Amino acid sequence: MENQPSSSFVAAFTLLTWFFLTILLASPAIARSIPKNTELGNGNEKKAAVECEGRWIHIRELPARFNTELLQGCNSFPIFTDDFCPFLANHGLGPRTHNRSLSWYRTDSHYLEPFFHHRLLEYPCLTANPARADAVFLPYYASLDALPYLYSPDFYNDSAQHGLNLQRFLVNENNPQIWARRSGHDHFLVMARPAWDFSQDPDIYPPSWGTSILHLPAFLNLTALTFESRPDSWQEHAIPHPTSFHPASLDRLESWLDRARRSRRPKLMLFAGGGGGGGPNIRGSIRAECENRTDLCEVVDCSDGACSHDPIRYMLPMLRSRFCLQPPGDTPARRSTFDAILAGCIPVFFEELSARRQYGWHLPPDKYETFSLFIPKEDVVYGGVHVTDVLEAINDEKVRRMRRRVLELAPGVMYRRHGSSAGLRARKDAFDLAIDGVLRRIKLRSRPVGLAEPLLFDEEKDDVDS
Repeated sequence: MENQPSSSFVAAFTLLTWFFLTILLASPAIARSIPKNTELGNGNEKKAAVECEGRWIHIRELPARFNTELLQGCNSFPIFTDDFCPFLANHGLGPRTHNRSLSWYRTDSHYLEPFFHHRLLEYPCLTANPARADAVFLPYYASLDALPYLYSPDFYNDSAQHGLNLQRFLVNENNPQIWARRSGHDHFLVMARPAWDFSQDPDIYPPSWGTSILHLPAFLNLTALTFESRPDSWQEHAIPHPTSFHPASLDRLESWLDRARRSRRPKLMLFAGGGGGGGPNIRGSIRAECENRTDLCEVVDCSDGACSHDPIRYMLPMLRSRFCLQPPGDTPARRSTFDAILAGCIPVFFEELSARRQYGWHLPPDKYETFSLFIPKEDVVYGGVHVTDVLEAINDEKVRRMRRRVLELAPGVMYRRHGSSAGLRARKDAFDLAIDGVLRRIKLRSRPVGLAEPLLFDEEKDDVDS
């Protein structure tokens, strides 16, 4: 973690990223499945067949307009005034925070889709045969394709069109038997935004916020990996936001966790975020309390995207704090939850939807009391409860026990760098746990080929239990 890069540094990264894009877009490799001659080669057929039983994934070949061509507009995305091309570096991890940085990057969450795609190309159980696959991945960069519908006035009234071209391609144009085999139940994709942004009712006029891609008939059965899911949704499951920490070796991961474990924490609590204005709300109550108790509380102002690409701004304060407050904002869930876990800062939630009902593949939903606290926001905003009083009442031994549990969970909520060492690959990260969850979910909900109806799906069996 280092200071923000100079303008010349950003310009250099922009030039390098455009060079990367030129090569990337000139080649269909990332938009394709694995080469057919790589499957089960080198005499390892029997070993792979055993290790990959029930874990085979096929990557659909999609035209470049659904993925790599979307990256060409990185210098003119409609939501941003800045050039976003530098953040495509390192296959979507972004530029390193400093030339000497080993594991820290200026990661932008919009690029989780190409990063996840690249990581899947390293997955050991890929198959070029879709009939053999237990799951089928769609390398569609949905959130990037949604930007014009979300932020360009010329497209506001056309947001129901989002995804129609993909639906037509999969269902009617390109090997429709792949989709029809299980009516899309075995397909999954990453959508690097909250599911709310993709679930606008197409019959509402004038249109409200979001696109309607998750309402398209063909997509009702697929699994969407989003940053935040709706309550009791059949389609999506939430996965962690990418943080800025992407180690490439087990030593680098352990070194960081050891630092977080040994860090002195003079502050009781931290809030890193923006908002709080307007009428009574939880962020405003937290800010007011912190202003009155600066001895116990630290605030990192992240308004207007100030923290988006500058991890040192909030990670060092998190290392100094025992508890990290996670009040909801525009939506219940927050990236800050995962930054806090990596820092060994115990998360404090104020809504059930902020995490417990979101990330069941990565955080055990029935054991939240072992690594987090819950304070109903209504008690704070309207009930006179002070967060500092609640947290000060927790004894030191319980705090140490909770922090140990937080750091045990940390490897599973970070995305390691592509091309990582064998030692680090042996420990499952957020990507690995997401793939495990997808395979488990598809197995539970898919109908075997030849049956007319899908099996019943029990969401509780879909979550981790440890």
